[in-house]
Amino acid sequence: MENHQLKQLAVDAYMFAYPMVLMELTRLQACNVPDANTLPLRAPVNQFAHGRSYPAADAREVVRFNFDTLYSIAWLDLREEPMIVSVPEGDGRYYLTPMYDMWTDIFAVPGTRTTQGAARDFLMAAPGWDGDAPEGTTVVHAPTAAMWIVGRIQTNGPQDYANVHTLQDGYRITPLSKWGQDYTPPSGLPVDPAIDNVTPPLDQVNALDPFEFFGLFAQLLKSQPAHPNDFPILHRMEALGFTPGQDFTADSLSAEVREAIAASLDAALADLVSIVVSGSVGIVKNGWNWDQEFGTYGTNYRLRAMVAMAGLGANLADDAIYPNAITDADGNPFTGENNYVLHFSHDNLPSVDAFWSLTMYDDVGFQIPNILDRFAIGDRDPLEYNHDGSLDLYIQTVSPGPEKESNWLPAPQGSFAPMLRLYSPTAGTLRGEFVPPAVVKVS
Repeated sequence: MENHQLKQLAVDAYMFAYPMVLMELTRLQACNVPDANTLPLRAPVNQFAHGRSYPAADAREVVRFNFDTLYSIAWLDLREEPMIVSVPEGDGRYYLTPMYDMWTDIFAVPGTRTTQGAARDFLMAAPGWDGDAPEGTTVVHAPTAAMWIVGRIQTNGPQDYANVHTLQDGYRITPLSKWGQDYTPPSGLPVDPAIDNVTPPLDQVNALDPFEFFGLFAQLLKSQPAHPNDFPILHRMEALGFTPGQDFTADSLSAEVREAIAASLDAALADLVSIVVSGSVGIVKNGWNWDQEFGTYGTNYRLRAMVAMAGLGANLADDAIYPNAITDADGNPFTGENNYVLHFSHDNLPSVDAFWSLTMYDDVGFQIPNILDRFAIGDRDPLEYNHDGSLDLYIQTVSPGPEKESNWLPAPQGSFAPMLRLYSPTAGTLRGEFVPPAVVKVS
């Protein structure tokens, strides 16, 4: 194999492995707590951790946090036995419970769209499990023995927290061997001091030496199987000394192969960062950029790795799409020096089966403190529509005046980037019949 081909293969292999390694380091950190109440959205394995409120205005733990839902998150380990995941009755409220394998692919989404918001008990089993399921449960074979759940429940502002907490408490995880018993998840569990509980998992992955990276990936692949359509790249990776089910070491590799692997990290990360920064993936229209291919990726390993880097846990397009405003109508980036209007005509309002919102972020993806404590605005707010049924949203740093303040999304002084969220987009939206209008600078 030519030297340039080896180097490209190493980059391809790095992108193939990247989501799995990131998921593992995320899992280790998220589960390295004694109970489900010590740290926000962290819980021991096979337990739910609930986000009980929106983040504070100055919170910086999560980028592009939404102000539409509260989260219920769990990591499952199905190697010893199946786990029965109970989801609540939605009572007409929108919610979804996407389930991810260790490759970040969604394989099930109980919730309003798929299971009509009914209370259900899902027996989550590892690949190959063939035991007897209790009556009333639905068997779902996870593609990998470890899996991640990121439940989201519609939340209509802080005044709605108590109602949502009741639904969150309806999420439960019960080992199969404890089903039908009065089961309480264990607490007071030991914490592993060797696990980095502080450094963001993304930073941990990006700092791994390429040989450490592939060594960890080889270990993970022993218990977390590849997808059936991954054999082509697995066969290609044999040229790098990689054999599924075996340890990966550099000892027997040629100098040429070691050089290619050593260069893979910088080349792959530079490519992934360039995609994230440029917004060049997906659909670009009217200054907005979004994608409708997230959640399941097939063999598009580059896209899968980019999504893992930019925002682990992306939804299927059928559940939500997230157009990002990249530029205004004139093709210029957004700045608080200007005032803007987002005008939806009466026949081009966001078309969704659930709800929609527009959230304000600064140029690195954090919410921005403002005098209204308003970080998002949408169809659940008391918006003022125009006489013809159209809608104007005012995006600016200062109030547009009392008569327009209901439609004001406060912006920061510097650069910013609004994001439109469309929950349960209609079939027409997914076909392209709704396209967000350009954001127009008015002063």
